[in-house]
Amino acid sequence: MKIATFNVNGITSRLSSLLEWLERESPDIVCLQELKAADAAFPEAALKEAGYGAIWHGQQSWNGVAILAKGVVPTEVRRGLPGDDTDQHSRYLEAAIDGLLVACLYLPNGNPQPGPKFDYKLAWFQRLITHARALWKSGHPVVLAGDFNVVPTDFDIYNTRSWKKDALLQPESREAYQKLLAQGWTDALRFKHPKEPIYTFWDYFRNHWQTNSGLRIDHLLLSESLKSALVDAGVDTWVRGRPHASDHAPAWIILRDSRRTSMSSAKQKSAARRNIKKAAKAAKSKKTIAHLSQKTRTALGKEGAKRPSSPSGPKAVEPTQGRLSPAQARFRQPKRG
Repeated sequence: MKIATFNVNGITSRLSSLLEWLERESPDIVCLQELKAADAAFPEAALKEAGYGAIWHGQQSWNGVAILAKGVVPTEVRRGLPGDDTDQHSRYLEAAIDGLLVACLYLPNGNPQPGPKFDYKLAWFQRLITHARALWKSGHPVVLAGDFNVVPTDFDIYNTRSWKKDALLQPESREAYQKLLAQGWTDALRFKHPKEPIYTFWDYFRNHWQTNSGLRIDHLLLSESLKSALVDAGVDTWVRGRPHASDHAPAWIILRDSRRTSMSSAKQKSAARRNIKKAAKAAKSKKTIAHLSQKTRTALGKEGAKRPSSPSGPKAVEPTQGRLSPAQARFRQPKRG
């Protein structure tokens, strides 16, 4: 199962780019940020034609989040981050999809700092930490995905020199992110690429894309039960190089489908049990045949003492030891990797 997060930076103006990416990469679940469109302007029909059901929480001109799922409409669980009833920004959406709880978030940028925007960022972050703790304690398989607007460490940016005053790198922002991870969440991209510079955002200015001067600010965090299911993680950087591209590229993870694995395992065990029974039955049959053939030989020996045997002699019933039925042969085949 492939789950991706993508800050589209305007879904109306970059719809063709989004559809191209969906067709080429075929993710199963997608979290979108910065729709910059009211609910009525969301391109539901175009996404449905592409094979995706969707729920969304739009806002005119800025913000806005959506969750897409291949072939189904996500079941909405929560709209808006709890903790502040006065917050009207469309930044958080939560849905149940195929046994997972997926949270799509667009954390405030916080610039300029210091100031009210940075204060709002930190307050929103604290609300996220509080809600994430409840999600973690629920024990459900949860993915927190989105644009967190925080560069976790200096390793997650090409160079800190021109960003030292930016809200994305402030100690308070980084401390909040680490506080979130301390609950137990796994940063999937960094977990799979601990020593590799990996970026998800390249500013439009100063040829940042052309020189790979990027930042890692889009994250996918996994609950405890999903960590062992993580197969791979990466970034579809080619999207950033397309004409009229977003300044972000989609980040993604691939999870092992535990339900399918369980079903497959159950089928294998059932098949194994059937084959063992067949093997036991066949073995019992061989023993009986061998026993009867011995009795037959004894009887024939006694009979031979009374009258001459045929020149060719009696045909013995040969046991089938060493031969396997087709079902047994399949059972004995080595497993493929």
